[in-house]
Amino acid sequence: MFKVKDNFLSKEEFNKLYNYIFNVDNQFPWFWYDAKEPIKNYKSDLTQYQFCHMFYNLEVSQSSFYYVINDLLKKLRFKYLIRAKINLNPYSEKLSEGHFHIDVPNCLTAIFYLNTNNGYTLFENNKKINSKKNRLVVFDSNLKHKGTNTTNKKFRSVINLNYVV
Repeated sequence: MFKVKDNFLSKEEFNKLYNYIFNVDNQFPWFWYDAKEPIKNYKSDLTQYQFCHMFYNLEVSQSSFYYVINDLLKKLRFKYLIRAKINLNPYSEKLSEGHFHIDVPNCLTAIFYLNTNNGYTLFENNKKINSKKNRLVVFDSNLKHKGTNTTNKKFRSVINLNYVV
C-alpha cells in the first residue's frame, strides 16, 4: 500500500533542489493558499493555510520553475505527470492537521519531504509517515491523507506529485 524510500535523491541532487527553493537570492515564488474548511486553533477559529507553488498541472499550465524538480521527476519514472506542487506550512505553536482528501483520483501520489520536523502525513487507515528530509512516500492516490504544520521548525515543506506509471 505504501512505499517509503529514505535518501531518495543523492545528497548533491537534494541539496541543489533544496537550496534553489529556499535560497533567498533565487526569489522562488510562493503563493498564499487558504484551506476551504476551518481548523480549530487553540487561540481562535483560524483557517489552516499554506504557501504553494504549482510546478505543473496537466489541465492548466507548467511553471517556468518546472526545471527545479527535474532530478526528482527523473527518478520517479512515470509515464504521465498529472500534477506537481510544493506546499509550505509555517511554524505554529500548536500542531494542526488538515482534512482528509485525495489530490487526483486513480493514479499514484508521491510526497517528497524537504525538511525534517515533527509534522507528518496521516492516512485514513491511521498509518503515519513522519516528515524526514529527502524521504519519498508513494501510494495509491485514492487513499485519503492529510498533512500537518510543524511546531519545532520554521516550516514544513513537501513536494506533492500525482502521476501514472
